[in-house]
Amino acid sequence: MDLSNILAVAGKPDLNELISRTKSGAIVKNLVNGQKFPVFSTSNISPLSEIRMFTTSGEKPLEEVMGNIYKVLEAKPTDFDPKKVESKVLFDLMGKVLPDYDTERVHASDAKKLFSWYNVLLGAGKLEPTADEKTEEHHEVEAVAAPAPEKPKRKAPAPKNTAPKSTTQAKSAPKRTTTAKKAI
Repeated sequence: MDLSNILAVAGKPDLNELISRTKSGAIVKNLVNGQKFPVFSTSNISPLSEIRMFTTSGEKPLEEVMGNIYKVLEAKPTDFDPKKVESKVLFDLMGKVLPDYDTERVHASDAKKLFSWYNVLLGAGKLEPTADEKTEEHHEVEAVAAPAPEKPKRKAPAPKNTAPKSTTQAKSAPKRTTTAKKAI
C-alpha cells in the first residue's frame, strides 16, 4: 500500500487524494464523497506517508500501522464507529494492532482518528496490498511451505580425445570471405 498521495488537510474531516499540483497548492479529491477541490499551500497538509505513531521503541510509520490493522481485522471495517465508541474499546484494539504503542503519548483522539482513517481508506480501496507486497507475501509463504530445492547433479566431464595428431595433416586453405553490398 502506498499512502504518499493520501493527504490529511487541517480543518477537513476526511482524507483526500492528491489529483494534481498547482502553482499555489494542489487539487485533491475527497475519499468519502468524491468531491474535488483546491487546497492552497497556506493550508496545513500532511501526507499520510509522513505520519508516525509513537511506540515504546521509537516511531512506526502509519503505513505499517494501517497494514497491521488490515491484518488484525482481516480486511474488514471496524465493527464500531471510532468517533462514538469508548476509549477502552479503542485502546484494546490498539493493543492488538500495535502492542508496543506508547500509552502516555497516544491519546484517545489519536486512536479515534487512526481507526476512522482506516475505515475511510478501506472503503476507498487504498489499503489493498500492492503487487510487490503480494509477491513478497507469497514468497514468504512459499519459503516456509516448500522444501529446499535439490542441488543439480553435476554431469561427468566428456572424455577427451586422446588419439595422437597426425603429423602429415595438410594445413587448410585460408577461407575466402565475400562482402555483400546493400541495396539502396
